[in-house]
Amino acid sequence: MVSYKSWLDTRWRFVIPLVVLVINIWGLLLEYPHIANLLRTVNIRPDALAESGTLGRQILESVSAERTYRGYVWYQWFRENLSQLGTLCAILLGSGSLLAGSSGAGTLFTLSLPASRNRWLMARASVGLLQSLALIVVPSLEIAVISPTIGQHYAVADALIHSLCLFVVCGTFFSLAFLLSTEFTDIWRPLLITGGIAIVLSLVESRYELNGFFRVMSGSSYFFAGSIPWIGLLVSASLSLAMLWGASVNIARKDF
Repeated sequence: MVSYKSWLDTRWRFVIPLVVLVINIWGLLLEYPHIANLLRTVNIRPDALAESGTLGRQILESVSAERTYRGYVWYQWFRENLSQLGTLCAILLGSGSLLAGSSGAGTLFTLSLPASRNRWLMARASVGLLQSLALIVVPSLEIAVISPTIGQHYAVADALIHSLCLFVVCGTFFSLAFLLSTEFTDIWRPLLITGGIAIVLSLVESRYELNGFFRVMSGSSYFFAGSIPWIGLLVSASLSLAMLWGASVNIARKDF
């Protein structure tokens, strides 16, 4: 019953993004043959781009990766689209958690139910994380299923490993929004604060070419070298657990 109520509270934040992501995959993959033909006609000088600063190196990485189908999927989906949309969806699912946004009779009804605060908290966190996982895994596996329709192949193992990287790091942003939602009584402040932090981190990592959260999220080390970024994933998971624990402490001491 607790998990079901958590599902009812967040179902539209899950269903609508899932539909958008599933449809987005079709557009992305159907565009590949045109991109592939275009890239065959592009003649770039790697040395010149590498010497032209951060932007040049990013362009070189993009063009080099997208010359293969696997690289196109990694860059356009896992590095760009899903990293951005997955982060946004995780923050949205984490915001307004548990009793945040409830007031009056709604809060009294929730508190009167036969479940402890920590049970409510863990149920909402579990449902939200499972929804985040589904939003990442379902459209990513869809790539492996529909790639043959354009004469290509994408390994299920690659989809799952990149999904793992995305889920673990997105879980950190989910947990931050979740923690903030035990402090604020509305959905917007946790959403905006966590979203602002994510944007700043993304800009800093891009500007200074740091191997930070978003680099781990995209699984770039797996794409380029075949190595899963275990250290980055462990750090992200540890931060998530710490923030979820902080949320439980925060909600336990509140006087409703």
